[in-house]
Amino acid sequence: MKQENNAPVRIKHRSQVQEVWRRFRKSRSAVLGLSFILLIILISLLAGVIFDYDTQVISAVGKRLQHPSLAHPFGTDELGRDILIRVLYGARYSLAVGFVAVLVSLIIGVPLGAIAGYCGGIVENVIMRVNDVFLALPSIFIAIAIVSALGKSTLNLMIAVGVCSICTFAQVTRAAVLTVRNNDYIEAARAIGANNLQIIAQHVLPNCLAPVIVQTTFRMGSAIVSAASLSFLGLGVPLPAPEWGAMLSAGRNYILGYSYMTLFPGLALLLTVIAFNLVGDGLRDALDPKLKH
Repeated sequence: MKQENNAPVRIKHRSQVQEVWRRFRKSRSAVLGLSFILLIILISLLAGVIFDYDTQVISAVGKRLQHPSLAHPFGTDELGRDILIRVLYGARYSLAVGFVAVLVSLIIGVPLGAIAGYCGGIVENVIMRVNDVFLALPSIFIAIAIVSALGKSTLNLMIAVGVCSICTFAQVTRAAVLTVRNNDYIEAARAIGANNLQIIAQHVLPNCLAPVIVQTTFRMGSAIVSAASLSFLGLGVPLPAPEWGAMLSAGRNYILGYSYMTLFPGLALLLTVIAFNLVGDGLRDALDPKLKH
């Protein structure tokens, strides 16, 4: 006689992070962008192990303006320095500046946006009107003014680029807070006696992270471009650091006969920014599938 199998059926539940990752992996372009970013990070971390910068770049100054070859795949610059090694080392500066600049923007912009969106009234009006004034100004002008006032250094470059993104994060966070501030769980938190700071930190911000995370990836690409622009103008990472914008600036004087001097740093900059934008698109669709067209 056949016995019935009464064993309970186990239902496998995915966590929210697992579900987001599952949706993210469906986008091939987003996975490709993430793979490229991880590759660039790995190369920047291991560049000092793979290459001896002092020996292979600084000391090798006898082979000026050599076109790409097996010995120098990206060619050499006006001082005989290997462009491939300098591009790989330059990833350190671009990623570091982008990361710190976005971190500065998050630390200041997100709380400002949360306070404006939650409190409303005169507090919101003051914060957002000041925000609108800064948004009306070209960000590159603000960055130039900050670097000119503070002096040229890598740290000041990070601060200048970071300040330019504060308004964007404040605006995005405020918009997200406005959608949740009247929800039932917020009213319940007020009813049990939680103060405004506790409500914002424990209930409002955790439910507004999705648009902030997406914006972070987009701003990483923008921060890297802004840093390269300032370095191109001579206001970024001090020379002779191999920052991509500074390499573009040095190569522009030789662009007619030695276009490779600007081609490879430009490609590195372009592909890195595109990769961050692809990841941002993938995260946007994964965190809120309703936004996907």
